[in-house]
Amino acid sequence: MQNWCPSWSEDETICARNVNNEVHFFENNNFNTIAYKLHLQKINDFVLSPGPQPYKVAVYVPGSKGAPSFVRLYQYPNFDGPHAALANKSFFKADKVTMLWNKKATAVLVIASTDVDKTGASYYGEQTLHYIATNGESAVVQLPKNGPIYDVVWNSSSTEFCAVYGFMPAKATVFNLKCDPVFDFGTGPRNAAYYSPHGHILVLAGFGNLRGQMEVWDVKNYKLISKPVASDSTYFAWCPDGEHILTATCAPRLRVNNGYKIWHYTGSVLHKYDVPSNAELWQVSWQPFLDGVFPAKTITYQAVPSDVPSEEPKAATAYRPPALRNKPITNSKLHEEEPPQNMKPQPGNDKPLSKTALKNQRKHEAKKAAKQEARGEKSLDLAPTPAPQNSARNTVSQSTSGDPEVDKKIKNLKKKLKAIEQLKEQAATGKQLEKNQLEKIQKEKALLQELEDLELGV
Repeated sequence: MQNWCPSWSEDETICARNVNNEVHFFENNNFNTIAYKLHLQKINDFVLSPGPQPYKVAVYVPGSKGAPSFVRLYQYPNFDGPHAALANKSFFKADKVTMLWNKKATAVLVIASTDVDKTGASYYGEQTLHYIATNGESAVVQLPKNGPIYDVVWNSSSTEFCAVYGFMPAKATVFNLKCDPVFDFGTGPRNAAYYSPHGHILVLAGFGNLRGQMEVWDVKNYKLISKPVASDSTYFAWCPDGEHILTATCAPRLRVNNGYKIWHYTGSVLHKYDVPSNAELWQVSWQPFLDGVFPAKTITYQAVPSDVPSEEPKAATAYRPPALRNKPITNSKLHEEEPPQNMKPQPGNDKPLSKTALKNQRKHEAKKAAKQEARGEKSLDLAPTPAPQNSARNTVSQSTSGDPEVDKKIKNLKKKLKAIEQLKEQAATGKQLEKNQLEKIQKEKALLQELEDLELGV
């Protein structure tokens, strides 16, 4: 029933299929002879790597009787011997997995999911995200918000990936190859992510049972380009030129209002086609092109002009029971949405500050600190000398310098040290730590030294 489908490499020189505890490999489309076999007990699924030779294959074996499930990476055709595997990652809580190779075939992301969440938190089971590299490194990707993993996508650069996860409103975060968060997009109504073919633009979207809101981001500068709405969309695809987007409403997912739209990433609808009411649209796709045919263009933030009249989505008013209809409306939200990390308000400010405003604020604070210091020196001349231990304590407690950047660094270092303490406690209770977690603990000494230097500098 499942995982029966044969799979070809991109150049179509090898074909592989799963047959009873083995993956059979055929070369040059000669299906009379099996070129190589990869034998593993209870092998359930495999995925061939993209790109040219040397080919690699990721295989999944589900756990049984207390033994964990595992994913292993091999390089074709080296399958024999105890050290043949390039990498191995074992994990519990997996009824099925999705394996995603990056474009350069250097790493795999594994979404492991269970059919039932034993904690009862989610109707859709439980998901975890794992990272495995062909150099042998592996880690659990720590997701800051609990809940399902809706989508995970690699950037075409193969150096970072984006995950959309957590109970609604969902969070979206870009991670690097060390599985550290690079940028947090905050929360919003979204369940999918799509990188442009050149990897310079990212679209976060909410389709299916969501309203079709899209956020188009410039990935290099992490700036929001546009927020178009493609209601009732069942299909999304980037054009190979990296500038245009196709959204469509197709049957049998939806049998009414079928049609498609072609957008520019700045939010303009350039072309629209509605299917007659007595007909259905089944499939839409872009004409394929080879990589490199379209060069990457500089990103524009100005909406591209369009001849298609813009449709303003109707503002849906909330249902009000008869008893409340003549009373004043009170705005109450089910949940507060978290803004992206570069739009979070500064402490004491409601609006995010511009670069110039930040610069001026720092200058002002530095002047203020200098005045206070001068005042403090005068009072010190008049007052008796305090005990040396008090002055040392004051230095640490007054670790608020005139420079907000230094304060920010000190705060981040303390946060990291607190996380290391928690990991140490977990290790003391006998919990098996991941490789990246152990690396964090090893950095404690360097972090303490850095914190001391910064506080003394203050």
